[in-house]
Formats: sequence, structure tokens, C-alpha cells
Amino acid sequence: MHALTESQIRTSFVNASKGEAKRATLPDLSAVAWEELDYFGWKDAKRPLQHYVALEVDDELVCLLLRGNERPMSRKMLCAWCEDVVDGVHAAVFSAPLTGDSGRRGNSIGTAICADFRCSRNVRRAPTSFELRSEDPALLEYHREQKIAGLRERSTTFARAVMNR
Repeated sequence: MHALTESQIRTSFVNASKGEAKRATLPDLSAVAWEELDYFGWKDAKRPLQHYVALEVDDELVCLLLRGNERPMSRKMLCAWCEDVVDGVHAAVFSAPLTGDSGRRGNSIGTAICADFRCSRNVRRAPTSFELRSEDPALLEYHREQKIAGLRERSTTFARAVMNR
């Protein structure tokens, strides 16, 4: 992912009002390892139920407002984006208001995503012996590339659904 600026992020929200985008609390963008990310997700430090995701959809930056649950899930669940069963920090259910008329009527869609938005790390980790029984470096790299491509496809599919595209 390319390094993003505060201005780029704030002007790229598709399912938030200009006021919501302006009030969003952004983390320190200079501390982000952009080259290791397929999307950038963060929790609003001032609004605990507000979360945000920035990703590229059709070579265009798209930022989404997500709303989280007050209580985290007490059991492990499969992340819909990286398809990893999160160990330690649980996946969480997020909802995203839709854009357009549907969103103005209060409609939203939901998904389960890693609560700390670590999908990019998950798809890049070495496969366990259970996942792939091979020592072949080419096969291991292919497996990793397929996981990364899957994450990008599933996250952009969700963004497109939010945008009604």
C-alpha cells in the first residue's frame, strides 16, 4: 500500500459525512509500515465504537467508516478478509453504513474482520505444517501470494458492496 496523508484519508471516505470524516481521529501516520499493508485499518481513539479502513479499489483510495460492537466476541472466529482464525485478539463483527439512498435509509452491511486489523500480517506468515505440508520454497511463496491475493479480493469486494458497485 502507498503511504497516505491525513488529507487523502479524510477526502476518501465514501460512507461517512464530511463532518464524520473531519472528526475521525487518525493514528500517527509516520509510524505506519505502509509497504507491509494491503489495507490500513484503525480504531478511533476518542470514539471506541468507530473504526476505519482505507484501501485501494480500482486504483482509487476508498475509506470506510465501520462500527464495532461494544462487547468483543468471546470465542474465536474466522476473519472474512484474511480467512485466519485469530489467536489471542479475536475477530470482531463490524457494520458499515451503505452509500447512496440505501445508506440514507439507515441500511448497512456487516462482516467479521480481525479486531486489530492484522490481516496483512496473517496472510504473510509462514503456513503451519497443517496448512501446507511442503518445504518447497516455490510452493510456499505461491501459497503466500494466493493468501495475499485473496485478502485483497475479499476486502475490495466488501468495499464495493458498501459503495453499491
